[in-house]
Amino acid sequence: MKALVVDDDRVLADLVVFTLRRAGYEAMVADDSASAIRRWKEYQPDLIILDINLPGTPGLEDGFAICQRIRSESDTPIILLTVRAEEEDIIRGLGVGADDYVSKPFSPRQLMARVQAVMRRFHATNTSHSAQLSVNGLDFNPKLREVSFANKPPKKLTPLESRLLESLMINEGQVLTFNDLISDVWGPSGGSAEMLRQLVRRLRSKIEADPTNPQYIQNLSGLGYTFRPKK
Repeated sequence: MKALVVDDDRVLADLVVFTLRRAGYEAMVADDSASAIRRWKEYQPDLIILDINLPGTPGLEDGFAICQRIRSESDTPIILLTVRAEEEDIIRGLGVGADDYVSKPFSPRQLMARVQAVMRRFHATNTSHSAQLSVNGLDFNPKLREVSFANKPPKKLTPLESRLLESLMINEGQVLTFNDLISDVWGPSGGSAEMLRQLVRRLRSKIEADPTNPQYIQNLSGLGYTFRPKK
């Protein structure tokens, strides 16, 4: 397994590399946005650990831009490193396709717990071979992470959006609690109610004709969500 660590703090980057190598990963470092993209293309890592605050170049100003660029071409798991667990950073990270985040400072044990959880979810998703799901005009292909409705061109989902929609559609008509969905999407050691709400909002923007009046994903106040298309 190969990992790419993107961070301009060399001391921290070396600690992350050491931690990954002890866990059996091959690891290398990039310290700015240009080298991050170059080494991602050359190295083809199985995992990327990416700092948000990086020296940038036009079009790749920070870790968010790098994440978005990589996610547009690859499903490679990406864990963001943030200085603080700022809600705005977390929400923005989800929006550009990050799989998880770790707040600085962190311990090697905490980092590896996140890495292992992300990699388990990634491999489970890519070996499940779920069949295409269709409900009331909404068509979802989990393998391609594409969704379409009302005969419109398909839209690409992020890995987190895909896992959320698959969980909801498979359990059509059933109420899934916040904890149920957080566990399905992030696993038992990740996610939060606020992250879930923001993820639902982003998914609605892609599958609902009018996200303010959702026809598919229904919110049950205080309980959770259900995929119950309105007639």
